[in-house]
Amino acid sequence: MSQLWSPFVKNLVPYVPGEQPKMTRLVKLNTNENPYGPSPKAVAAMQAELTDDLRLYPDPNGDKLKQSVADYYGVKTSQVFVGNGSDEVLAHAFHGLFQHGKPLLFPDITYSFYPVYCGLYGIEAKQIPLDEEFQINVDDFISASVSANGNSGIIFPNPNAPTGRLLPLAAIEKLLQNNTQSVVLVDEAYVDFGGESAIALVNKYPNLLVTQTLSKSRSLAGMRVGLAVGHEDLIEALERVKNSFNSYPLDRLALVGAAAAFDDRDYFNDTCNKVIASREQVNAGLTELGFDVLPSAANFVFARHGQKDAGELAAALREQGIIVRHFKTERIAQFLRITIGTDEQNQILLDALKEML
Repeated sequence: MSQLWSPFVKNLVPYVPGEQPKMTRLVKLNTNENPYGPSPKAVAAMQAELTDDLRLYPDPNGDKLKQSVADYYGVKTSQVFVGNGSDEVLAHAFHGLFQHGKPLLFPDITYSFYPVYCGLYGIEAKQIPLDEEFQINVDDFISASVSANGNSGIIFPNPNAPTGRLLPLAAIEKLLQNNTQSVVLVDEAYVDFGGESAIALVNKYPNLLVTQTLSKSRSLAGMRVGLAVGHEDLIEALERVKNSFNSYPLDRLALVGAAAAFDDRDYFNDTCNKVIASREQVNAGLTELGFDVLPSAANFVFARHGQKDAGELAAALREQGIIVRHFKTERIAQFLRITIGTDEQNQILLDALKEML
């Protein structure tokens, strides 16, 4: 460690992103990227933006993109925030909404960036265990808040990651009704593959913030575009943090491409439906091979085999150029998280597993 570091840096435990291997003949099923490309209209919009205007700064407010998001969800543009990927949007929420001197509540098995942000911003983390079926139980969050005399906020993905399990809107609304004094942030990175967005509730509950990404369902992981929708007061907090950090988080290509992707609803619906159909086929194939597959509303499945070690399976798949995600953490060490690929990729995976088993 360098003596030049700020003191708090030495205690940080950074997030570890999914591996981006550089292998030939790779079947990459480890980072939940969409197997289908972005909307052709989004690509065309970005290509059209490749002019001398790149010498100019982009729109710091992202007004065109905010309008596309607002039109899609039937909200006002003042209820929309955009940032450099949902990770940056989440970081601003942690910094601007969760620093109240009380614990932040989130599941014990969830997106691993949450404890990282708690460490970065000095927020006390309180992890609430998933139940035996790896589901979020909102009653446990309500009870934990009561026992701790409140909280600084509640955050969870829906569908949850890496489990893929979906919490119905009725359960989210119950949580909101019983947690009115702090922000409830629903992280919807995967909601388009089988869930119903909690954005439908933002006008009813002023403490609800919903974040999304264009990396998954709209196939723009390479452009880094994220957003949040909520009450104007919450959005203003995010804007204040953003404009104290980076006034131009999205470049000109990202802004026009993301807006076009939101506007191209037919392509979006078509690709999501393809992924959903493929997910069910993979689920059936894994089940036939003896895997226990959790119900998933995401573009991945979470599965374990009763007779085979998950780490050994992941290593054996890797030898064949098939990369899946294995988490070496308590409770889920025997699970593999498998991204839904093209039908060809999915079949390669299933054939390889069949041969191993």
